[in-house]
Amino acid sequence: MEKKLKFFKDRLKDSFDVKYREVDTALGKATCIFIDVLCGTSFVSEYIVKPLVLEKEHVFTLKDICCKVLSINTVGYPKDDEDALLHILSGDVIIIFENEKGMIYCEAKNIASRGVGIPVTESVLKGPREGFTELFVDNVALIRKRVKNSDLKFEAIYVGEKSKTVVCVTYIQGLAPKELIDYVRSKIKELDYQFILDTNYIEDKLRYKNTVFDTVGYTEKPDETVAKLMEGRVGVIVDGTPFVITTPFFFLENFHMPDDYYLNKYFVNFTRTLRWIAFFIATFMPGIYVATICYHYSMIPSLFVFRLAVSRAGVPFPTIIEVLIMMTFFQLIKEAGLRLPQPIGTAMSIVAALILGDAAVGAGLASRITILVIAISALSYFLIPKSYGAMSIWSIIIVLFSAFLGLPGFFAATLLLVTHLANLKSSGYSYLFPIGTAKEYKFKDLVFRGNLDNISKKVIEEDDIDEKKL
Repeated sequence: MEKKLKFFKDRLKDSFDVKYREVDTALGKATCIFIDVLCGTSFVSEYIVKPLVLEKEHVFTLKDICCKVLSINTVGYPKDDEDALLHILSGDVIIIFENEKGMIYCEAKNIASRGVGIPVTESVLKGPREGFTELFVDNVALIRKRVKNSDLKFEAIYVGEKSKTVVCVTYIQGLAPKELIDYVRSKIKELDYQFILDTNYIEDKLRYKNTVFDTVGYTEKPDETVAKLMEGRVGVIVDGTPFVITTPFFFLENFHMPDDYYLNKYFVNFTRTLRWIAFFIATFMPGIYVATICYHYSMIPSLFVFRLAVSRAGVPFPTIIEVLIMMTFFQLIKEAGLRLPQPIGTAMSIVAALILGDAAVGAGLASRITILVIAISALSYFLIPKSYGAMSIWSIIIVLFSAFLGLPGFFAATLLLVTHLANLKSSGYSYLFPIGTAKEYKFKDLVFRGNLDNISKKVIEEDDIDEKKL
C-alpha cells in the first residue's frame, strides 16, 4: 500500500484538488484517492466511504467489497498503476488496501458542464433544437436516445500523451463499410500529439491536404449526426468540444441544411436552387465583372456602357484594384461581425457596410456598380456557410486570372477550380460523388431532395433482388 500511495502522491503532487481519504474496512486500512472537482463529494461519502466503514461482516476479498459493500453501478479493477492514475484523472475513485495487492475503481463523476442548448452555428426554422455540448458522455447520450439499435457502436481511444483526451469513433455496424471504419481508426491511432483540445486535430489527419474546401464534415446537431450514421458514415466525438466530425463528406452537402428534412419538399428544393445560384454569384460574378470591364466591354449594351463610364468617372484606380479594395473591405466587415459579441457584431456589420459603401463612393475609391457587384457577391457567401471561406479565396483567384487574361483567364481559372474539386478525396471517396465515379454509397440525397420514403428506405440487398426475380 505504501508503495502505491507513494506512486500516486508523486504523480499528483502540487495539486490541491486531489484528496486522500483513509478508512478502516473489513480488509484493514484503505485509502480512497479522488479529485474532488471531478467527483461528487457527497456521493463519495454516502456510497463509497460509508459502506466501507459500516459493512465488515462476511467480507474477505476484493470481490466481496465490490459485490457486497459498494452499492454503485460501475466498479472494477485497474490493470496497473498507470491505468489507476487514468481513472483518477477521469473522475473515478481509486481504493487501495493495506493488505491487498489489487485496487478497485468506482465511478463517481460529477463534472461541471453546459446544459444542452440550441446550436448557434446551425439555426433551423423547423426541427429539433438540441445541440451537442462539451461533455463527451452527454454527446453519446444524445445520439443513443435517437438510435435504439445494438449495431450502434462507440469505440473510445485515448489520444494525447499529456492530455489523454477521449476520442470516440461511432458508426452503425453493417451500414458503415469496414474499410472506412478501419481507415478512420488507423488515422486516429497514428496521432502522436502531446495534447488534443478540439476536433480540428482529428480533422487535420482525415482531411485532404492542400485545399481550402472541407473534405471532412462537422456538425453541432445530434439529429444530423444520426442521419449521417444511417447513411453509412463514421462519426468522431472528441471530449471537450461540441462539434462532431462525420466522414466522408461530399461537395453536394455544402448546399444541404439541417432543416431540409423537416420542411416541405418543394420549398426545400427552391431554397437549394437559390444556394446553387448564390454559389455561382459568390465565386464567379466578380471575375466576370473584371474580365468584361477590362477587356470585353464591347459585350456590354451601349446604354449600360455609358452609365458605367459615368459611374467610374473620377475613380483613380484600375478596375482590378477597385474590386480588390472593396472585396477586402467586405472581408474585414464580415470577420469583425463574426468575432464580436453577437448583439454588437450584427449592428456593427450593418453600420460599417452602409458607411464604408457611401464613403468609398464619395471619396472616389470605387464606383457604385463595383460596390453593388461585390456586395451581392459577399451576401451570397452567407447562403452557403459551410464553404464561405473556400469561395472567398477562389473568387479572388478567379478575379486575378480575369484581370490578366480577360475571359480566357476566367475560363482557365474555372477549369482549374473544377479540376481541383475533381481531384479531391474524402476518406477514399470522390469529393464530387456521385459525379464522375462508379463507387457506390448509401448517400441518396443529391442536388434536390426527393421523397423521404426514398431517402429512408431500406437498401435492398442483391440476394433479395435475386429471390424476387426467382
